[in-house]
Amino acid sequence: MTRPVKRTLLAIALFVLLAAGSFIWFVATWDPAREDPVSHTPLPTEHRHA
Repeated sequence: MTRPVKRTLLAIALFVLLAAGSFIWFVATWDPAREDPVSHTPLPTEHRHA
């Protein structure tokens, strides 16, 4: 593999690891007591004009 290909693959791998790590951190530190459940939020009222 050439040097630019190795750099590109390394950059992609770092991005994937960063994205996965930030998601894992988000889930691990989630405090459900501080946030309202999304399923219990009221739906916005739809206005339909005939």
